[in-house]
Amino acid sequence: MKFKILVLSLLMSMPLFAQDYILDSITPKYGHLINFEANTFQYASESPYFKKLFNDLDSVYAGKKKNIHVFHIGGSHIQADIYSNKIRTYLQNMNDVSLGQRGFVYPYHLAHTNNPTNYRIEADKSQWQGYRCSVRKDSVAWGLSGVSAAFRGTEDKIYVKANYRNYTKKPYTFNKLRVFYNTWKEDYNLNISDSTLVSSDTINYDGMYKEYRFNRTVDSVTLDLKIKDSTSVSPEFLLMGMEFMNDDPGIEYTTIGVNGASFYWYERAAYFEKQLQLYKPDLFIISIGTNDAYMPKKDFNAEEFRAYYESFIQMIQRANPECAILLTVPNDDYYKRSYANPNTATQQSIILELTRKYKMAVWDLYSIMGGLGSSNNWYKAKLMPSDRIHFTNLGYSIKADLFIKALVDAWAESTGKDKTLLLKHFKNLDE
Repeated sequence: MKFKILVLSLLMSMPLFAQDYILDSITPKYGHLINFEANTFQYASESPYFKKLFNDLDSVYAGKKKNIHVFHIGGSHIQADIYSNKIRTYLQNMNDVSLGQRGFVYPYHLAHTNNPTNYRIEADKSQWQGYRCSVRKDSVAWGLSGVSAAFRGTEDKIYVKANYRNYTKKPYTFNKLRVFYNTWKEDYNLNISDSTLVSSDTINYDGMYKEYRFNRTVDSVTLDLKIKDSTSVSPEFLLMGMEFMNDDPGIEYTTIGVNGASFYWYERAAYFEKQLQLYKPDLFIISIGTNDAYMPKKDFNAEEFRAYYESFIQMIQRANPECAILLTVPNDDYYKRSYANPNTATQQSIILELTRKYKMAVWDLYSIMGGLGSSNNWYKAKLMPSDRIHFTNLGYSIKADLFIKALVDAWAESTGKDKTLLLKHFKNLDE
């Protein structure tokens, strides 16, 4: 969708909402737009994978040190990292042991596209060229992020900050940094500017990253990128992502988002699965689908969508057979601002079938919003912009709170906790 960049630019220029729980306060004004009965993690109570996940969350809630890694993948909703960052903040602010490492991020700024506001990675952008797996004319190597930024100049400095406008009670810190890039080419030297900080560095050619270990914990570093031989023909440094790592247990929440991405486009990322295998996700949230169905009804291939979705589930299970996978039904949207998109209802049926087949859980945002045409009502209430695809910041904040409410309800049901008291804990995190 050609207008996505404009929409997201408008979103990012608006003031951000704080991370406080707003669902109660907005209900009198906007409650009629929301199907609260549909706001559940359907089938979670029947899933052995979610039972394990909720037991692990219970351990962290009780103050026990434990690692839980959440992945959340999607398109522009996730690249912007507005509502997903609010969910991340809820989970990582739970108590003193819940803040895990920041983990994998992508420097979207260097790829000339919108970057989440909660971290910053900057360089001389004029020397970098961005490539997204969702852009048909782009053709480079992509990994887990689905975005790559190419540097073909002589030298540059990359300024890395793990914290910017984030809402965690404690700042993110790291004593290890991974830089993912095309390790099969050795045209450039990549070093930490402050050499006294580095205790060791190693290159993992199979995982396609260089890992720096530091002798102290930091929240920012500067990298020097410099060509080895100025006479090299067609030199290229292809940046695929970074990872802020430390030794602290807790909840880690990784987002993977590419504007305009669908299952088809993510399949172009040849090294996606290879890099996913570096991790063992405990919860994987699939929020892909809007772009798969953004077309006239006659052009939507339901069986192709089912095959892509099922293949993606199986890839996650290869990374971790015990992973809890949350399938999400896309929000209602309008096709080219002209009419409500009927393809989402077809996606809903397929996603519910796959949820039952793989004994996972589903969060049905389509039904929560009110089904076909409901995005127009959300737009009239200023919860979506005129494209009726994305959300305003208030809309995203509501979306995050609906998600955390559904998560807490399913968690409470699985572990026998009082869901009112458990939700109250999250409501009061900012106090």
